[in-house]
Amino acid sequence: MEYTTLGDTGMTVSKICLGCMSFGDSDWREWVLNEEEGKEIVERALELGVTFFDTANMYSNGESERVLGEALEGHREETVVATKGYFQMDASNPNSGGLSRKAIEQELQNSLDRLGMDTIDLYQIHRWDDDTPIEETLAALDDAVRRGDVRYIGASSMWAHQFAESLHTSEREGYERFATMQNHYNLAYREEERETLPLCEKEGIGVMPWSPLARGYLTRPHEAVDATLRGETEEYLYEHPYREGGGPTVNERVAELADEKGVKMAQIALAWLFHKDWVDTPIVGTTSVEHLEDAVEALDMDLSSSDVEWLEEPYEPVRVSGHE
Repeated sequence: MEYTTLGDTGMTVSKICLGCMSFGDSDWREWVLNEEEGKEIVERALELGVTFFDTANMYSNGESERVLGEALEGHREETVVATKGYFQMDASNPNSGGLSRKAIEQELQNSLDRLGMDTIDLYQIHRWDDDTPIEETLAALDDAVRRGDVRYIGASSMWAHQFAESLHTSEREGYERFATMQNHYNLAYREEERETLPLCEKEGIGVMPWSPLARGYLTRPHEAVDATLRGETEEYLYEHPYREGGGPTVNERVAELADEKGVKMAQIALAWLFHKDWVDTPIVGTTSVEHLEDAVEALDMDLSSSDVEWLEEPYEPVRVSGHE
């Protein structure tokens, strides 16, 4: 395993962050693993040197947090745990979602209880809240840090101007500053290179992209992507523009280079991210120990500058996706 500093925090994390969306309850998503299977993957991740784990309160309606918390029992000092809040957790309670002070305080406490932890290392807003002034959100998060409930705060997909406004508000008001950005970024979706990633690089923000494998689109030839349980059952699989513009050609080049090097397509896609200086640690979700081991092996792969250019060349601008 390789390690890096997460942005300007000084906190060391593994260069692979294990995403835990696939742990919890298959009633939430058909492809989600049960508790025993999820804990097996976390255990193997620890053996491989993974120290960074990302979940969210809405994953399996809280079950992912509970499974992760139990799986990490006895390993808290050497691990970094991140979770997120924003999406509504209870249809009968409108204050169980959003980024008001009430929502943040009650949902943060619920996350702490499910994780079985006194402090969350990184607490992130899962999306931007148009209904709550950013000043209120940041004030509530600042209080959480001062109480010791949270060590660092982070943000997820939003427009660059919104993230810049957040950073400026923290500076103006003396609030805790977002230390990380969890954004949508992979070989088939590179719109973040226009504004958000340069902004993060300039401001010393830790970058931890979600969907580094484009929801499986970069793991097998595009005509075979749907031949998986997630491909057959995931209603959101086609909401992102991976198949638009130059996406199919990018997919074909990943497959061709993987065949040439005798590795898997997923390893090529991850190696490309590992070669990007503005990426600290991609969030890799998995439903098998084998795929986790493949991801770790990708850290040792070397792509030449010509490999990178060849993989990137077919990309065409597509619609922005992931902020909603």
